[in-house]
Amino acid sequence: MAYELDYNYLGASTLLERDGHPELALATSGGSTPEGAAAHPYFFSGFMERPDVIAASLLVVARVARTRYYTPPGMVAAILRAADPVVTSTREGLRFESFSACCGVYARLDVDSSALDASHSAVGVTNVDVNPPLRTALASLRAGEPLHMDVGDEGLLTTTLDGEVMEDKVPLPVRWLKGFAETQMLSSLMKPTHSLDAAAARTFIQGLPRQSATKSVMWATRAVRSLRLATRATAGSVCVAGPERLRVLEPLIRFMTRLEAYSEPVTSGNAPVASVWVAHLPGARLSIGLSPEKSRGFSGEGSVLQALSDPSVAENADMLSVLLSFEPRIEVPVMSARSGLNETQVRDALALLASSGQVGFDVQAGEYFHRPLPVQADALQAMHPRLVGAQKLVDSGAVRDDESGTYRVQSRDTFYTVTPAEKIEEYRCTCPWWVKYRGTRGPCKHVLAVSIKRRGGLNWSDTKPYPQKSCSPCTPKYTNRQ
Repeated sequence: MAYELDYNYLGASTLLERDGHPELALATSGGSTPEGAAAHPYFFSGFMERPDVIAASLLVVARVARTRYYTPPGMVAAILRAADPVVTSTREGLRFESFSACCGVYARLDVDSSALDASHSAVGVTNVDVNPPLRTALASLRAGEPLHMDVGDEGLLTTTLDGEVMEDKVPLPVRWLKGFAETQMLSSLMKPTHSLDAAAARTFIQGLPRQSATKSVMWATRAVRSLRLATRATAGSVCVAGPERLRVLEPLIRFMTRLEAYSEPVTSGNAPVASVWVAHLPGARLSIGLSPEKSRGFSGEGSVLQALSDPSVAENADMLSVLLSFEPRIEVPVMSARSGLNETQVRDALALLASSGQVGFDVQAGEYFHRPLPVQADALQAMHPRLVGAQKLVDSGAVRDDESGTYRVQSRDTFYTVTPAEKIEEYRCTCPWWVKYRGTRGPCKHVLAVSIKRRGGLNWSDTKPYPQKSCSPCTPKYTNRQ
């Protein structure tokens, strides 16, 4: 399923000469600010200390957005209009994000405020136009040139905006939206595993294969001077599924000071898992997230479902959404103290906020961050059909307690047995889905149905967009796109 998003730009983003130096003017469309929705927000104006680094990194983010790393069998690889990167402005700097067309690669550029000489800086979130001519111009930028950047146009704030609007309608799959939720959930489980200096990072990236089979999964393990790729997981290794996807970092090799790999704990013979690779650059960081397999986008992992199945989560998320205000870092203990919720409740509420695009997780900082991209409640239902299916099973009376510690769930003409546990991720089910994946792609709908019944039900009508006053790049079908 896809939503049609309308980008409304008042002009194209350009790289031009002004006052004897290059100026990068990024056009904005459909943003949100602390004051509410803004059709064409103006967030930043100032110079960049290392324009060559920022330009090359922004090109990587844009490249990921327009690349399909995996094409399903029988699907024609159509020419896609890439979704434009999302940019968030906070007091700590600028953050650019994108997903690949197949949703298997996530890219995020964090530019530190210390690397920006701002004459104007405001908080908010929007989409920016990164068009082909702009990409060509950025690629030709010479090192050492001062570069002025505007996110939005100050002049537009004092005009009536009656001029011609550049409108571009982009079909955006629901799975792209789900990716924001899943990357946050998966990243929050990761720990730093490998750290390479500049020379070792160069050796590792340049040694990656340029192509691999669809099911190719390699594991990065420590070598004498760098990392080597192995075909089997060992303790302390990091999954690199479709290793050629990580070569997207190659244009940044000359700038890297360090490369870090993040992963959940891995043991010998481990199944494929997601990983995040963070390239440290002068004044910035470029993070690349890889899904567990090339054919598996982040949207299908289902890790967020166990949190969404709790009916109290929506109420708690409402409370947190009021307390958040474009926070560049969200500390769970602090938010727990401010809200009166325990840390588990805070994390589950953050998962729901992530499902509507409001928060993400920075593996390097080990903290959540605020990025309010609300979607409508009906979109949330479309994004999580397993959860909707589970609620239907509960509503139809298909979930029955057999009074022996297990539950019988009728799905059409078949009965499945669900064995509950203290945590939903420890539930077991006899259905083919659970037998095949054993919780690695989130709970099946039968497990979710039992969890919902035991917790007292799920009310989707209570799941509101967050914050309700905002309009964002990821709001389905609105006039001020994105």
